[in-house]
Amino acid sequence: MIKIYHNNRCSKSRCGLEILEKSGKEFQIIKYLENVPDKKELTNIIKLLKIEPIDLVRKNEAVWKSDYKGKDLSNEETIVAMIKNPKLIERPIIINGNSAVIGRPPEKILEII
Repeated sequence: MIKIYHNNRCSKSRCGLEILEKSGKEFQIIKYLENVPDKKELTNIIKLLKIEPIDLVRKNEAVWKSDYKGKDLSNEETIVAMIKNPKLIERPIIINGNSAVIGRPPEKILEII
């Protein structure tokens, strides 16, 4: 089943959700700010996205700038930072089987659904 890691306060995430709704396909909404992925889940998402953990970080968030910017974090430390501060996780993330994309721009979602 298709999954969307969604934040309703984000316009790109809402656009991504709309694309999924219009597709007519079955999908699951994961409100990741409320149901924060654990280390294993987030590591798997990063692997599916085929990116480095730092590439999933929203670097303009205040918490990143105040607590992490300029620090030389390992991949594991970056993942832990995202788990402790889920606002740092880029969104939306769409997973379909063994494929995943960050829906920025939202049209990227069409590549995997």
